[in-house]
Amino acid sequence: MIRLSDLDACFEGVIPSIIATSGADGAPNISYLSHVVRVDDDHIALSNQFFGKTAENLRRNPCATLLLVDGRSGAQIRVEAIFVRSEAAGPLFDLVAAQLAASSAQVGMESMMRLKAVDVFRVLSLGASPTLATAGPEVAGNVELPRLAQAVETLGAAPDVGPACEAALDAATGLIGADAAMVLMRDHPREALVAVLSRGYDQGGAGADVPFGEGVIGLAASMNHVIRVGDLGRVRRLNAAIEASSGQEDRSRRIQLPGLAGALSQMAVPLRAGDSLVGVLFVEARRRLAFGPQEEAAAVILARMLATSMGIAEGRPAAPAAEAGQTKVRPNGGRPIRVRCYGYDDSVFIDDAYIIKGVAGRILAFLIGRYLAENRDEFTNREIRLAPVLRLPGYRDNLETRLILLRRRLEEKAAPIRLTPAGRGRVRLVIDGRPELIEDQPGLGQS
Repeated sequence: MIRLSDLDACFEGVIPSIIATSGADGAPNISYLSHVVRVDDDHIALSNQFFGKTAENLRRNPCATLLLVDGRSGAQIRVEAIFVRSEAAGPLFDLVAAQLAASSAQVGMESMMRLKAVDVFRVLSLGASPTLATAGPEVAGNVELPRLAQAVETLGAAPDVGPACEAALDAATGLIGADAAMVLMRDHPREALVAVLSRGYDQGGAGADVPFGEGVIGLAASMNHVIRVGDLGRVRRLNAAIEASSGQEDRSRRIQLPGLAGALSQMAVPLRAGDSLVGVLFVEARRRLAFGPQEEAAAVILARMLATSMGIAEGRPAAPAAEAGQTKVRPNGGRPIRVRCYGYDDSVFIDDAYIIKGVAGRILAFLIGRYLAENRDEFTNREIRLAPVLRLPGYRDNLETRLILLRRRLEEKAAPIRLTPAGRGRVRLVIDGRPELIEDQPGLGQS
């Protein structure tokens, strides 16, 4: 006996479903469906954005026949159903709207494929239609609870944001089955995300921007909802969408978002601390339909734990260090290192190579200025956070995460200036030469 719970691969939208209705005169009408969602063991929901004739027929005759196709095997399932209701708001509507937005935005049809409503049907019968394909066992859904528990334990025990993000990336690739993953933080006050740490990509991409609403990642942030795409063969790649929307930006100040070559599955999960969005956990795989409901559930657990760990780490006081701030350095030896800062976007170039911009750029210029003015190389997060010249957001400034982003970006560029941890709540500036700070709007070097 076939059950709706056995048909997850039919609800991934890889192969469009078909709905057949009949009018008052008995004339049939057949339409393709962009999205079909399982509501529970007895109900399904259909996306309604073009239903003209279908909606008219259902008002006269609520019975419908659907053909669902297994995205893995090609097996076809015949569904007899009866229309129950339409929903134009609520959790079910938001779920379908998020799925529709992800697929339509990547093929450039977001303005056309607006969801009008979600039509809920009660399923009367299910049956396999004659086909050469046969329904096979589910491939996804192999998340092991003991391994998930261990991943959550490791994440919760992380001493600060860096190890917590690394633990989440370990779980994403080892537990969920992603070939690549990245953590992005919300960049207050802009409506954008910034890549912080990644795993499995040929290039790092720390500091790459993703505007809210752009691609799978941006939509997960703007809609505050998990976005899953099971087959990228039928949608435009995320990087292409961002490239098109950012064509007017100065490319000398752009960092390319990393992408997984040959990726067919993507999932973006909001990082939420309470009701606040703090970032996105993004995973990719080269397999079609790599992320099913179990993988999504595990990713949501990891994302919630990571967001909580990030919030706790931001509030921890710095570890005591008797010599902190007392060790003097001599910043006058070695080759000259030209550090140029531009105030209009807070971008920083080291020896003419673009490093970073925005809040992270202000922080780097500030640290170099203090290094030169006070002959010291160690700083506490607290003094950075309280420095008025940095203009850090007053609420959830994500300083710990910004410092990780800055450290990773300097490493990726093999810069002669590096940022290293110096204990909990402390960072150290390591400079291989003699920095010369050039500011078009002097002041960041001041406390």
